[in-house]
Amino acid sequence: MQTLIINIKELLQVRETNIAKVSGAEMALLPTIKNAFLVIEDDCITDFGLMEDCPQINPEKIIDAYEKMVLPCWCDSHTHIVYAGNREQEFVDRINGMSYETIASRGGGILNSAKMLHETSADALYEQSKIRLEEVMQLGTGAVEIKSGYGLTTEDEVKMLRVIKRLNENYPVEIKATFLGAHAFPTEFKDNHQGYLDEIINKMIPTITNENLATYIDVFCENGYFSVDEAEQILKAGLKYGLIPKIHVNQFNSIGGVAMGVKYNALSVDHLEILLLQDIEALKNSTTMPVALPSCSYFLSIPYTPAREIIDAGLPLALASDFNPGSTPSGNMNFVVSTACIKMKMTPEEAINAATINGAYAIGLAETHGSITVGKKANIIITKPISSFYQLPYAFGSNLIDQVIIEGKTIL
Repeated sequence: MQTLIINIKELLQVRETNIAKVSGAEMALLPTIKNAFLVIEDDCITDFGLMEDCPQINPEKIIDAYEKMVLPCWCDSHTHIVYAGNREQEFVDRINGMSYETIASRGGGILNSAKMLHETSADALYEQSKIRLEEVMQLGTGAVEIKSGYGLTTEDEVKMLRVIKRLNENYPVEIKATFLGAHAFPTEFKDNHQGYLDEIINKMIPTITNENLATYIDVFCENGYFSVDEAEQILKAGLKYGLIPKIHVNQFNSIGGVAMGVKYNALSVDHLEILLLQDIEALKNSTTMPVALPSCSYFLSIPYTPAREIIDAGLPLALASDFNPGSTPSGNMNFVVSTACIKMKMTPEEAINAATINGAYAIGLAETHGSITVGKKANIIITKPISSFYQLPYAFGSNLIDQVIIEGKTIL
């Protein structure tokens, strides 16, 4: 099927060549075409340009985008969309003064989610998770990474990853699966860390890779969770089975996890709310993408990732939602982009680059997603009539999306 979008007020993130990511000062540059057209064939972009050069074709569908902006769908490189139940009570506990760490130490947090997931069937877990996936798609997300990590046993981690695989098979959005068995230590291994590491390395990883259930392996490297040495054991074991490293680091403390992630060529290091000079130096001249999660900072009232320091050091930066039941119960990437501008002092151009082209890089989809490029997937957001693309982050509480097209299919 051929679709022609005409009279586009401004077509954003147009790239004639397939650029993998943008870094430093390049992040402030967002290539656009005003008064543009875009052609979609089946699930791919096949042509775009100025309206005066619009080809004379007879498409099955014509969309008039007069006074509207068109941009690539968001690429959300860090989520925990597959989970059971919710943690609303912990939300109230934090309002009443209890910290995230205190809640976790009392058996809440990740362990609470693991208990609920264990008691939930695979079908029920799928039904809950697909509602969240459909919601983020309607909000403009066209590619998403989803982690396990609320299982903490081989059986339950596999259950989660099978649900993620099922979602990928049933929806036109590209989903990348990450194995995060090292999300927290189960209660029975509280005083036997090596015992749980052995469980991950000798049971979970072989089982998961035998079923081809994950592309990436992740670890929550933080005080009170997994030490740098423990995280290193897990990433090394994953690499032996072909799992590409990603890592949660520097959410509450800087303990050396960034440098360790870079050492093992982690595709991304995520969170970075606390970032020291040595962490920035470790990222220079690496292929690792720093990823900020501003919605998490907003929800937990913790520091925001120092975006200006990262970008001014010449590094790239991606933005992701961290959609999860405990610290970010929202996958709204429009809010993520707004918050990055408002609280992290990123320009709209930088934030859009971070949530599209750099987000695609952070989930290994740079060749197919994240920009308006001939041959890439037809993942398109069409806004409502707006004055400029600056209005997207400026009007942070408004839904400015008119239509969403993912892999050539109209979602909204």
